[in-house]
Amino acid sequence: MILDRYLLRQFAPIFTAGIGMFTFLVLIIDLFANIARYLNNEATFSEIMKISLFYAPQAFAFALPASLIFSAAYTIGDLYARNELTSIFSSGIPFRRFSMPLVFLVLVASFFSFFFQDGIVIPTMRTKNELTRRALRQHVVEHHSDVVIMARGGQIIYAIDFYDHVGQVLNGVSIVEKDTDGNFISLIRAPRATWNVDHWNFVNPIIYSWDDGFLQSQPLAKTDAFREHPDIFRRSAVRPEDLSAWDLRFLVDDLRAAGLPYSEAEVDFFRRFSFPSVSFIVVILSLSMGGRFRKNILLMSLLASLFAAATFYAIEMVTMTMAKLGQIPTFAGAWSPVAVFVIIGLLLLGGART
Repeated sequence: MILDRYLLRQFAPIFTAGIGMFTFLVLIIDLFANIARYLNNEATFSEIMKISLFYAPQAFAFALPASLIFSAAYTIGDLYARNELTSIFSSGIPFRRFSMPLVFLVLVASFFSFFFQDGIVIPTMRTKNELTRRALRQHVVEHHSDVVIMARGGQIIYAIDFYDHVGQVLNGVSIVEKDTDGNFISLIRAPRATWNVDHWNFVNPIIYSWDDGFLQSQPLAKTDAFREHPDIFRRSAVRPEDLSAWDLRFLVDDLRAAGLPYSEAEVDFFRRFSFPSVSFIVVILSLSMGGRFRKNILLMSLLASLFAAATFYAIEMVTMTMAKLGQIPTFAGAWSPVAVFVIIGLLLLGGART
């Protein structure tokens, strides 16, 4: 449709300028927030520029919602100011129909945001953080000492002095076995255990168990009964924000299998999918509000969108906290604010002034 192409032509240059301006602004803010630390640690110019380069995808991701809000509000406000929308409405085209190209474009941008965040932002941010630590002469050591893991619903408890994740070796192994009522069955002690394809092989293991009221010890026969995956022993060193969405899903599964708290990781997993919809929500609200104001449409649309975004973040913070505490389902904690605001936005857009 001619009007669809016309609306997108009006939107495109404003969005291009906006995304460039907001991305540059985020980069400058990050640079000036850290410039004193860079200079104090004698970071070179090339190091600083490389850090900023790898931060650029994250800056783009931060700038995308703001750019979409600004561009949509400015485009509609400019059309109102030039009385072009009056002519369009006079021809019998409702505002909700006229704005559909922008709604569809922002919906596509929301899907793009998820894949961009998962496939580009997370890897580049890992590199950026590593470059920052080098520039600031910081050293991070991954610790896997004093690891305690529950498995099989709490019937198996591993206590490990140190886990070597490179060689997949457990050092200083103690394993407590309990029955379904929580009663002690046995204690297995071994100086070391190595991962062999699908189970742990123990070196010189000793098993302690009750026999006629006495605690007896004897060498443990070779067994393949202990099959807890090595990854569960390094979870204390994993940063969920460094994981892709599907790796985060595996983390949730491992935490659940190990008998560890997993609600926080699970709600973060669902939020990976719900959060990109923020752009869609605020732009719909911006468009619907723009159809209700008669004066200062650009300013009022922006203010209404910012107020809606702030309200959304506040409600999401509450529902996320409730989900992490187990008061509501994790899925509801991430998605309920999105569902409510999408419904409100569509209803307001459907009733916008024409």
